[in-house]
Amino acid sequence: MKKYVSEVVDELGMSRFVWKVYLLVGLAMIFDGFDYMIVSYTMPQISKEWALTKVQTGSLASWSLLGLIFGGMVAGILSDRIGRKRTLILSCVLYSLFTIPIFFAQSYEMFAIFRVLSGFGLGACIPVSATINSEFAPSKYRGFFIASSFSWLVAGWVMAGLVAMAVVPHWGWRYCYLIGGLPILYALILAALLPESPHWLVSKGRNAEAVGVIRAMERAARGSAREWSPEGLLVPPPPKSVGVAALFSREYRLATVGLWIMYFMGCVIIYGVTAWMPTLLYEKGLSLTKSYGFAIMQNAASIVANGVAGLTSDKMGRKKNIIFSFIVCTLAVVLMANAAGTLGILAACIFLGFASNLALTSVQPLIAETYRTEFRNTGVAWTHAFGRIGGFLAPIMAGYVQQLGIGFTGTMLWFIMPSLIGAVAPVFFVRYETRGKSLESIIGEFSGKAPDASGH
Repeated sequence: MKKYVSEVVDELGMSRFVWKVYLLVGLAMIFDGFDYMIVSYTMPQISKEWALTKVQTGSLASWSLLGLIFGGMVAGILSDRIGRKRTLILSCVLYSLFTIPIFFAQSYEMFAIFRVLSGFGLGACIPVSATINSEFAPSKYRGFFIASSFSWLVAGWVMAGLVAMAVVPHWGWRYCYLIGGLPILYALILAALLPESPHWLVSKGRNAEAVGVIRAMERAARGSAREWSPEGLLVPPPPKSVGVAALFSREYRLATVGLWIMYFMGCVIIYGVTAWMPTLLYEKGLSLTKSYGFAIMQNAASIVANGVAGLTSDKMGRKKNIIFSFIVCTLAVVLMANAAGTLGILAACIFLGFASNLALTSVQPLIAETYRTEFRNTGVAWTHAFGRIGGFLAPIMAGYVQQLGIGFTGTMLWFIMPSLIGAVAPVFFVRYETRGKSLESIIGEFSGKAPDASGH
């Protein structure tokens, strides 16, 4: 009997094979998160050493985002052409290789150059990781697997804070970046253990290789594998266009615009708040240790939020979950802006870390599910890239807002606007509910015709 890849994945359900892929991708995300977030915990020291202005200090976090934007755009197209596995390996090599030279940087300009270059790898890793999880997870649990994969990314943020607390006071900020180059060795592990996506293989006509992956999945789930014929794997009819053009085709343009708006607003909040929080708390009068510690707690709450976003997405549906999450984020911003006292600030930091990541991560399942295999990672990566334009601008704008003299409260309240826009956008732009549906049936909804048993 002929079947789509999603049907086979759903039939096999959860197995150690699926968890293995999830773990391998998750570790790549941890290292990515560390290399991105380490700048937030070294900003005060770098700013002092090079006598930077507020805007320059804020831009320390933005330079890697510039790399993330262009790296994600290129990697999205690359992944749809050369495969998910090769792209993930390449991303690990890039973000590690270009982090090491920052140890030797002697100027703001040199730091900026290498953060942009390392950002190319950072930008490639995140969307392809989400895409891999979307293509290996059973439909019933796909929202959780996509969303919770970002918990690994935030775990890297927490690890960055812990390493900075241990390293910076004794050896200075530079050694943090030397440590950030170590994950280049992880690329070898990915090359040896990570399988290629059978969805992608089938879309390229490489059915025999896809059968090999499916048999490995079946052995992990059932202890033995059936004899599969390459012709037994169905493929939906080819799309009218691929690549970036497909994102703006008649079927997908409304979804693309909506996803870009929602992700942009989420990134403004996440990257603006996380980049400045240690410095803002330090300037608010907290000690360096408490500033780092509170920011770490904020990121630790984010780990929980990503898992919760996946669970609520699978329970509530994608659209309702996005609206709910951005409303919660708006409330958290207001509470953070008015927080007072050590315990009050700590509680507000934890709640804001949870709520802001809940909002951004609630969009993730819908991004990966919306687009076809032939241009899925292009869609994911370009949505991420556009969102990170907001992430690039947010730390700089927050620095500008501070220079207006409106203080901690005014700076935080500035983030209410993107929270409200993110809550309203799904009402106008999300037409199809993707919860629990196979990737092939989602293709049918967007095309207006579900693929039949013959693949047409």
